[in-house]
Amino acid sequence: MITKKVKVLILVNLDSPSSAAVQASAKKAGIATIDYDRLTLGGSASYYVSFDNVGVGKLQGQGIVDCLKAKGVAKPRIVYLNGSPTDNNATLFKQGYDSVIRPLIKAGTYTLVDDKSVPDWDNVKGGTIFEQQLTKAGKKLDAVVSANEGLGLAAAAVLKKNGLNGKVCVSGQDASPAGLAAILTKDLSNTVYKKVALEAKGASDLAIALIKGTKAATNGVTADSTVKGRSVPSILLTPISVTDAAGVKAVIADKFVTRADVCAAATEAVCKAAGI
Repeated sequence: MITKKVKVLILVNLDSPSSAAVQASAKKAGIATIDYDRLTLGGSASYYVSFDNVGVGKLQGQGIVDCLKAKGVAKPRIVYLNGSPTDNNATLFKQGYDSVIRPLIKAGTYTLVDDKSVPDWDNVKGGTIFEQQLTKAGKKLDAVVSANEGLGLAAAAVLKKNGLNGKVCVSGQDASPAGLAAILTKDLSNTVYKKVALEAKGASDLAIALIKGTKAATNGVTADSTVKGRSVPSILLTPISVTDAAGVKAVIADKFVTRADVCAAATEAVCKAAGI
């Protein structure tokens, strides 16, 4: 695409080094770039569009706090099951949920039993890591702050083997059919819905502005943690917390997922009992 002299490249970053190399080549050719969903660390993108990933983490953390409060747990024992250590989004998610939970840890109200990251967001590795965390906790655990639904569901499977699913608060994000089904079955206590259509529109609006040579409308900046002083003008969209059947219904009504897919994962009986 660079050799075809396109005006703008929208990049979905699989890893920062390769994406930064593409952006450097594009910049040399006079082509503007936009980072989509994940910021390229050490890159040169003109703009970045994503959800407010710190905000996503804050919703995850608050969902855990609310779940523990509803269960009446006075002195919760929790673990962090973070995303990939090489993914900037995972760093931002953790920044968000830690900002909610860390004050409670410092106050002595919560005990953080373990804090581990999962390489490459690998759910199988996540399940193995969580088994180790559960063992470390002596199977006495009240919450798993997991960075997405894949990891949360991997933890929930381990909890189920130990007769603890539904008794332990578990967070997620993505609002997948499996994740929403787990909200209905109480295997997950909370997840986060991101309206990706808004993200796509944001990227197209930025691209059009770059092509026309006009200033694009942004609502924030995102710092590059690897380059001192680099901040990228950004469109940061608002995520939505999902904690119950009403939230699941709203996601289905938005046509992000279908009732059929959610209920296939949850069972028809569970869906009907939840009024879905």
